[in-house]
Amino acid sequence: MKFMRVGPVGRERPVLYVDGRHFDLSSLTADIDGEFLAGDGVQRAREATDLPEVDITGQRVGAPVARPGVVLCVGQNYAAHAAESGAEPPTAPIIFYKAPNTVVGPHDDVLIPRGSTKTDWEVELAVVIGRRARYLASPADALGHIAGYALSNDVSERDFQLAVSGGQWSKGKSCETFQPLGPWLVTADEIEDPQALRLRSWVKGEPRQDSSTKDMIFDVAYLVWHVSQYTVLDPGDVINTGTPQGVALSGRFPYLAAGDVMEVEIDGLGRQRNTLGSA
Repeated sequence: MKFMRVGPVGRERPVLYVDGRHFDLSSLTADIDGEFLAGDGVQRAREATDLPEVDITGQRVGAPVARPGVVLCVGQNYAAHAAESGAEPPTAPIIFYKAPNTVVGPHDDVLIPRGSTKTDWEVELAVVIGRRARYLASPADALGHIAGYALSNDVSERDFQLAVSGGQWSKGKSCETFQPLGPWLVTADEIEDPQALRLRSWVKGEPRQDSSTKDMIFDVAYLVWHVSQYTVLDPGDVINTGTPQGVALSGRFPYLAAGDVMEVEIDGLGRQRNTLGSA
């Protein structure tokens, strides 16, 4: 199953997408959020037989998860991306936080911050937590705590992240609109192997990234287990699992400018298209 949130900012309604058809979930839940996921919402939606079909043509698609408690990110989790960043592959996951209010819809405008000259794109596989994860015993336990997966773009400002960071990355990650998410939250049962998904990105129609999640240094199960040893993951929380090579930081491509269009895609998780504006 695929869950969506459709409508104007702040007034999105929950929608179930199945086999090309859309169904209103408002009778089951007010939103697709941590409370819905923790309350066995996925199973309740699967068992529902009387959901009204809706036409979403022409409507805005919002992020598929409302108000995540945290957006956690994994840095340099693809060896080739670490190399293009000028770093050795990490021996333990690099974890940083991104402000949850950066989350926007998959086709919303992304705003280049004031003073920015190095705004960058990063296609990523996002993990959405479905059950509380606290001190998991092993990576084998982790997959059972995942509600599903979503397409993510971990937009970054590289000078804010690296040159004026003070040693932390969040300045370059937490600018407004820097977390397009969706279009769908795809339930975990639909993704046979999260380590076998193709990721791609384009800027102004020109290819940038083209890789596979099989090239992650630390796989999804390991990341969820690892993070649970240091912090509690609650339903609705989002983990960005890292980006492959092919970003502007490599020096091979220009950074983003107002008016540019960036697109990202992952097999089975949909496609985003965002136009760059100015904050």
